[in-house]
This record gives sequence, structure tokens and C-alpha cells, in this order.
Amino acid sequence: MTYGTDLKKKTVKDEKFPYSSSNLSDQIVRGILFAAAAFGVLTVFFILLFLLKDGIPAFASIGLYDFLFGSVWNPGGANPTYGTLPLWVDTLLVTLGAMIIAAPLGIGSAIYISEIASSRIRSVIKPAVELLAGIPSVVYGFFGLVILTDWLRITFDLATGECWLAGSILLGIMALPTIISVSEDAINAVPDNFRRGSLGLGATYWQTISKVIVPAALSGITAAIILGMGRAIGETMAVMMVTGNSAIIPDPIYNIFSPVRTLTGTLGIEMGEVAVGSEHYHALFGVALLLLVITLVVNLSARHIINRIRLKGTGSNNKGRSKFSLPNRDAFKLSERSKERLKYAVIVVFLLCLLYINIFLCTAAVALILLWKFWLQSLDPKKMQKLAYVLLYMSIGIVLVVLGIILYDIISKGLPAMSWEFLTGYPKDLGREGGIFPAIIGTLYLVGGAILFALPIGVCAAIYLVEYTKESRITSIIRSGVDLLNGTPSIVFGLFGFAFLVLFLDFGVCLLAGMITLGLMVLPTIIRTTEEALKSVPDSLRHGSLALGATKWQTIRKVVLSPAAPGIITGTILSIGRAAGETAPIMFTAVVFTTRFLPSSVFDPVMALPYHLFILSTNVPGATTNQYGTALVLLLLVMAVYCIAILVRNHYQKSLRW
Repeated sequence: MTYGTDLKKKTVKDEKFPYSSSNLSDQIVRGILFAAAAFGVLTVFFILLFLLKDGIPAFASIGLYDFLFGSVWNPGGANPTYGTLPLWVDTLLVTLGAMIIAAPLGIGSAIYISEIASSRIRSVIKPAVELLAGIPSVVYGFFGLVILTDWLRITFDLATGECWLAGSILLGIMALPTIISVSEDAINAVPDNFRRGSLGLGATYWQTISKVIVPAALSGITAAIILGMGRAIGETMAVMMVTGNSAIIPDPIYNIFSPVRTLTGTLGIEMGEVAVGSEHYHALFGVALLLLVITLVVNLSARHIINRIRLKGTGSNNKGRSKFSLPNRDAFKLSERSKERLKYAVIVVFLLCLLYINIFLCTAAVALILLWKFWLQSLDPKKMQKLAYVLLYMSIGIVLVVLGIILYDIISKGLPAMSWEFLTGYPKDLGREGGIFPAIIGTLYLVGGAILFALPIGVCAAIYLVEYTKESRITSIIRSGVDLLNGTPSIVFGLFGFAFLVLFLDFGVCLLAGMITLGLMVLPTIIRTTEEALKSVPDSLRHGSLALGATKWQTIRKVVLSPAAPGIITGTILSIGRAAGETAPIMFTAVVFTTRFLPSSVFDPVMALPYHLFILSTNVPGATTNQYGTALVLLLLVMAVYCIAILVRNHYQKSLRW
């Protein structure tokens, strides 16, 4: 009786559990798992170390103030200058424009999916949004270069459509899936008691959404916008291809048709041609360090907000109660403060519009405010609800139309290039003729090697975090390292791979360096998805196995991993899709534009579909057919991977419901 009482007080993760093994083999396994978990933190440390090692000399020779606030970036001049002010200002301008586009569309789409769409419509729209997230950035850039910039040039009678507006539109589209998915999760987390209480008091459903649900989910929606901002700031290939790449601050500052150059674009353009060890080389690593600091601040802010949401949503003393409770008087006071903050936020956004947007858009903003003040507020609640629903339908409609346009353009113009010769042949005439077989095989080699590198480390790290530890300072540090690794821009992974693997370890530009670099990039995805899969396994299975005399590791290996396998497989498939579509991490570590031979060892360079498409579209005129053919093959490869992940997830969810 006493023993049974003690058993109930123990937890499965308690190291003093009566049936836990303390033998040597379990201790060795635990040590290996801890090393895998610590690998993420060590990777972040090494990335910072190598960026500092190669970036600090630039601060010493140029001067930190001149480097950060110098107004001219001209490394090729008679007197080279390395002022990054136009680079980071352009980065912030392009990101601001992207958020002005993506935030209302993303939040409106999330509200529609969560609150209005039927389950059948939701089952169609959610995979569509996930497919939007799966389109490789170089395909977005190719679409922007060929279609978007040409449309802007013709519509606004410009000399060139490659400008700030093109970059903001493209980054806004790319940030939409992040904002939609995170905002939807935040809205879904609002308890149904809030909805029922509001509707029971006679409010319309739109009043319930706008005055109860959205304010309750405001922190999560804010985190979604910040994460979308981080996605936009860290993007490389798309902005390189559509922004014009002129290192100038728009004059006037609100000139959205001015060409600009971002921090990531500068790294992508200049790193491949710089002399190693030169002042220009060190200045580029200084740019990478500045980019990393900006993205880390953005992602840490989002993580802090999300953690606060989780702390509010869970508590150790709510025994047997639901995760959320009805709001008390203090909660209503907090809502009042939130309303005040929202009023100030509206004022700030309006002032930013006055600063950054041209006179036409500012006039439109004023008209909308007057419309809201003198007409919309006078509408009765039912008419207001109809108008709001129209806007929500328009939001999700625009998202789906954008996805349809991109897919239609790539598929319709890429199909004529499809042939057996194109898929199995070798490139000719700088890629204008022939096929892309070496690029297909090189992509598969890179992705396969990256997964072989990242999968065992990621799974082992997740097992340690879920099965062997409680929440502590060590696990917090490890998770912070994984989150920071996940928020690191892909171009920074490429620079780290170049500095550490290509130069320091003397691998040279080769397949192995690309595999490891891509593996580091997808490692956080594998860790996170594996963690969630392991947490979904009921503790009763662990208790039963340990009670029968199994060791900790035997329980994990034979009882826990089997039901968690579908989630682990899903994370692996998503990682494959991301690795297959990335260009920036392999630009300086693994790839060449064209070769007539397949790699004979891991120390040979390879072709890859994303890089091949980038060079074809930006440096080889007269290759339109093969450009679209390459884009279609890459798109189909990545889309197939994401579709498999969606099918696996849906099958797993159905089996759980059954």
C-alpha cells in the first residue's frame, strides 16, 4: 500500500523512479543523448565565434560607428567605403512594406480559417497555405523577376520593375504562411467559454470575434507578425532577384519604386567574388554579424511573447480544471489596457504610413479612417458583420489567388520543357539547351546527406529533452539554442559553412560541406517535430513498461518511439522539402553552375536545382524554356515532399481519432 502511494507520487521522468536503470549502458546512452541535445547550443556558439572572428577585424579597421552609420557602401571604389546604413535601412524598409501587406491578409485569413470556414473548407485551405510555405524561395524570386517586376514596370511606367515595392510584395507573400498558421493557433487557443459568453449576451458573431476573440489572442497574433518579420529579414534569394540591388537610401524616403539592397542581398552578391582575408571579406562578415543580431532580437522577442502565452495558459495549481478560465475583473482591466495600447499602435502605424508610403497611399489611409469614423461606426451590427465577412473572404481569396497565379505560371510555362531528354540529359550552351540530370542528382545527394547528418542528432536531442530531463536551466539553454538556430538566416549558415568547413577545415567547395551546412539548417525542425511527437505518447505506456521491469532506454526504444514514429517521419519529410529548396546555404559551400560529370566522392562539387535556376534566370539570357522547366521540376519535387508530409499527418490524426 505504501509502495503504491509512493509510485503515484513519482513521475516517469524522475531519475529516482524505482524501475529506472542505473547500469552502465543506460548511462552511456544518456550521455550520448545529452551530447546530441547540446549540439544545437554548440552550433550557435560556433556560428557566432566564426562570424566574430572574421567580422571584428572590419570593426577595427573601418570603425564601428562608420561601419554602422556610414552612408556609402562601395567596396569596389578607388577608396573603398563600407558604410552599412543604406543596407540595414533598406532591409527595414522592405520588411516594413512586407508586413503592411502580409499582416492584414494573414490575420484576416487566420480569422476566416479558424472562426468562419467549415471543416470541409478548412481541410482544403490549410494544405493550400502549407503548400504556399513549401514553395522554394528561389522559385518565388524567379516568379518575381519574370512576372512581378514586369507587371510593375508596365503598370507604373517605370524604367525597371526591380525596386523596393517588388521586394516587399514578394516577401509579404512569403511571410503569409507563417503569420496565418501562428495566428490561427493563437485564435484556436481562445477558450470556447469566451465565445459562448459573448454570444449569450446578445453580441453578433463579428462583435464576438473583434471584441473578444482577437483581443484575447492578441499576444499570439503579435508573435506571428514578429515571426513573419524575421522570415522577411532573413530572406536572401528572392530579394536579390527583384530589388535592383542598389545600395542607396530611397530619395525621398517614401519612394517605393526606388531600387534597394538588403543585408542578405549584399552577402549573396559579393561573397562569391571577394578575396579571402581582405578588408572587403571581413566587412561582409561584419554585415552577416549585424544581420544575425537583428534576426536574433526579432526571434527572441517572438519567443518571449509565446512563452508568456504558454505561462498564462498553463499553471501548476489548476487541478482538474481546463487550461483556461473565465476572465475575472483583473482580466477585464488588462483588456482595457490592451485597448489603450491598440489605440496608440494605430497612431504609430498611421505615422509610419505618413513617413514611408507615398502621397496616394497616405490619402487612401486618411479616407479609410474617415470612412471608419463617420460611416462604418454608424452601421448597425448586422451590416457591420456582413462588411467584415466580405473583407475576411477577400483576405483568404487573395491568398489563394496568389498561390494559383504562381502555380499556374510555373506549370503552364514549364510543361513544354518537360521531356525525357530534359530530365536525363546534361546541360549544353550554358543551360539553354540539354537537360538538368546532374542538378537533380546533386539535389538528391545534398538532401540525402543532410538528413543522414541531422536526423540521428535531432531525434537523440529530442529524446533527451522529453524523456530524460525536467524543465531546468540546462533544458532552457538547450531549447533557446535550438530556437536561435531555427531563426538563423539561411545565408548565415552558408557563410558559416564557407568559413568553417570550406576554409578552416579545408574541405573546399564540395558535396560534404553542403550536406553538413544543410543538415545544420534543418536540425531545429527535426528536434521540434520529434519533441511534439514524443510528448503526444501517453505516459501510461511508459508507466506500464517500467512497471514490468524494462529499463529507461528499453522503454523509449520499444514502447515510446513506435507510436511517435509518424510525427518523426513528418518532421523528417518537412526537413527534406526545406533542404531541397534552399539556395543560400549551398552557394558558397557545395555547388557549381554546370558540370558534365556526377560527383565521384563527397569532396567533389555538385550541381543543384535551386542554384541552377538562380544562375539561369539572372545570368543566362535566352534560356526561358529551361528556366521554367527547372523551376517546375524543383517545385514538383518540393511540393511532392510536402504533400507526403500532409498525408502522413492526416493519416496519423485519423488513426488517433479512431
